[in-house]
Amino acid sequence: MREQDHYAPQSGDLTFDVESYDLDIQYRVRTNRLQGRAVINAVAAIDTRSVALDLVGLRASRVRVDGDPRTLMQQGPRKLRVIPPRAFEAGEPFSIEVQYAGAPAPRRSRWGAIGWEELDDGVLVAAQPIGAPTWFPCNDRPDDRARYRMAVTVDEGYAVAATGVGAPPQRTRGRTKWEFASDLPVATYLAAVHIGRYVETPLGRARLVHPAVLRARVTHAFRDVPRMIGVFEAAFGPYPQDHCTIVVTPDPLEIPLEAQGLAVFGSNHLDPDSERLVAHELAHQWFGNSVGIGHWRDIWLNEGFACYSEWLWSEASGGPTAATLAAQHHASLRRLPQDLVLTDPGPDLMFDDRVYKRGALTLHVLRRRVGDEVFFAVLRRWVQQHRHGLVSTDDFRQCVEDVAGAGHAPLLASWLDRPPLPPLA
Repeated sequence: MREQDHYAPQSGDLTFDVESYDLDIQYRVRTNRLQGRAVINAVAAIDTRSVALDLVGLRASRVRVDGDPRTLMQQGPRKLRVIPPRAFEAGEPFSIEVQYAGAPAPRRSRWGAIGWEELDDGVLVAAQPIGAPTWFPCNDRPDDRARYRMAVTVDEGYAVAATGVGAPPQRTRGRTKWEFASDLPVATYLAAVHIGRYVETPLGRARLVHPAVLRARVTHAFRDVPRMIGVFEAAFGPYPQDHCTIVVTPDPLEIPLEAQGLAVFGSNHLDPDSERLVAHELAHQWFGNSVGIGHWRDIWLNEGFACYSEWLWSEASGGPTAATLAAQHHASLRRLPQDLVLTDPGPDLMFDDRVYKRGALTLHVLRRRVGDEVFFAVLRRWVQQHRHGLVSTDDFRQCVEDVAGAGHAPLLASWLDRPPLPPLA
C-alpha cells in the first residue's frame, strides 16, 4: 500500500508515477533567467481527475496533457495542479507538457536552502531532499524514479555537466547546447545540473570537470578515484552507473554532494583531509543512487553504508583500519544524546552525523559477528539483488538472514531500533 513520506508530506503525488522526463532548458547565467519545457511521461496509479506536479519559484505559462489545449492548470506556491479534459483511469499512460520560466533560486526548508543555486559565475544543483522543483516540474518522491533526457543551452564560454551520458555540445549563434540522457532510473533529488567556465580532464573511467586554473590541484586531489572504484568494486560489485563525473566548483562549498553518476565538490575540498569525502560520495553510486530508498526514514541505508565505505577505503589505502575508526567514533557517539532511532530518526535528524556514524557502526558490528567472507557476501548480494531498485531496512534484515543465516536479528535490532548506543564489543 502506498503511503506519503511523512518526512516531506507536501512533496510528490501518489496518484501517478513518472516513466521519463524530457527537459529542454535555456539559461542565462548573467541574469539568472531560465526558460524551460518539460515533457513528463507518466502512468496513472489510480483513477483520478487531476494530478499535481511540484514546482517552486517558477511560473508555468502553458500546460498540455497529451497535446490537448483544453487542459487546465492551477498553480500555487509549491504545486502545479494539472486538470485534463477527462479523468485518468488506473494504469492509463499520459504525457504532460509544461512550459515555464523564471529566476530559479533555492527553496527554504527545515534542512536549509536547497535546489538551484547561483555561484559567483555559474550554477549548481543541490536537490536533496526536496530541491528538484526549483528547476523543473516533477513528482518529487524518492520512490518515483524515472529515465531522463536533458538539453541545457547556455552562453558561449560556459560548460554544463549533468546527470546522464553527454553528447558532443552544439554551438550556434553564441550559445551552446549540451545534451544528456540516462536510461537508468533516477530519483528527482539525484538529478543535477552544473554550469560554469569549466574544462574537462579524463581520469581513468572517471572525468573531472573543473575551472582550468585548478587543473593541477584537481588532478592531484582526485588521483585515487580509479583505485577507489577498484576497491569498491571488489567489495560491492561492478560500478553501477553509466558514467562517473566529478565536478569541482570555483567557489568553496559547505559540503560535497552526490547525484546520479556525479558528485560535486568545492574548491575547498582539494586538500588531503577531503579524501574521505571523495570516498563517501563515490560510494553513494552504489548505496543511495543504485540501491535506493523509497522513504526518507531509511536514510541510514544511504549514509551509513557510504560512511562505512570511507572506513573500508582507509583500510585498503594504508590508513587507520575500520576497527580503529569504529572504536573512535563509538567513543564519540557515547558522549552524545542517546535519543536517535536509526530506522526512523525523524526529519529534523535525518542528516544528523549520528545517523552516518551509527549506521556505519551497525555494519561494522555485523562484520565482526559474521566474519569478512560472509559480510562482504552480504554487501554484494545487497547491491546485486537491489540494483537500481528501492529498499527498506526490513529488506536489509532479510538480506542478512538469507546470506548469513538466522540469529542476527537481535544484534541488528539493538543498533537499528532502540535509542541507547549498544557496546561495540
